[in-house]
Amino acid sequence: MSAERPTKHIVQSLLVNVAIAVAKGIAAILTGSGAMLAETLHSAADCGNQVLLLVGLRQASKAPDATHPLGYGRALYFWSFMVALLLFTAGGMFSIYEGIHKIRHPEAVDNVWVGLAILAFSLALEGAATISNIREIGRRRGDRPFLSYLRQTKDSDLVVVFGENLAASVGLLFAIAALCTAHFSGDSRWDGLGSVAIGAVLVAVAVFLAIEVQSLLVGEAADRDIEHAAREIAREHPRLESLLQIITMQQGPGEVLVALKVRFGAALTSDEIADAINEFEASLRRRRPEVKWLFIEPDLPPVAQPALIS
Repeated sequence: MSAERPTKHIVQSLLVNVAIAVAKGIAAILTGSGAMLAETLHSAADCGNQVLLLVGLRQASKAPDATHPLGYGRALYFWSFMVALLLFTAGGMFSIYEGIHKIRHPEAVDNVWVGLAILAFSLALEGAATISNIREIGRRRGDRPFLSYLRQTKDSDLVVVFGENLAASVGLLFAIAALCTAHFSGDSRWDGLGSVAIGAVLVAVAVFLAIEVQSLLVGEAADRDIEHAAREIAREHPRLESLLQIITMQQGPGEVLVALKVRFGAALTSDEIADAINEFEASLRRRRPEVKWLFIEPDLPPVAQPALIS
């Protein structure tokens, strides 16, 4: 994948969430619904999250320098992790707190139909954004299963935005169900239960995102396809006897580090070994252009030791 990162899906989600947050805020004031307030805070937090992702993408695109010779690619993973924390606290935990408060101190829900209309409008926008994310994931994942892609992908920005939008869509369904149940049953505690359910969804999504991004932040191996390509090139190269060891690491979006130890024939000169290394580097980068840093350590066959004469 190219190192250039499209931001269309992030900007799209940001604009959608700004519109939704304003609409939900008006509905929360008109209805006095705790579930609606939880959704308003959720959408407001999502707006901040998308801004953080854009900041992360901007920092990740900075060129390597003396203080960061391998570049700034992992900055995106840091900001993605911050998004997960914000989703957990500002979204999930506050929604649960607000829901418990509404259950313990019930308040009448007013203007229910206005709230439902705004929730339906929000669900249409969030659903469209989620479908757009799914299409983008489908374009990037190739022939990999959808869930496997979410677990293995290095595209933390897309996974975070998809997780946010999916959680928002599910949360809106809970809010609609809670508001309807509270209205028709005459028991406003259902509204509080809806807020707790929304918070539980946000916490679950935040924990999933934090686990996935934490692995990339610490230092995760790149896609196995890169290792397979390196081994295949080594097998086909006439001057390489074997590939002894390979380490790959994802340094950022579309940026991979590869370190190899390869064995050459004993009869090769130093110039021939240098040429073989250059040929290997060119072949791997042609096949996998995301390999930005490539280090190859040559190894010669062990020299047979003469037998000791007693």
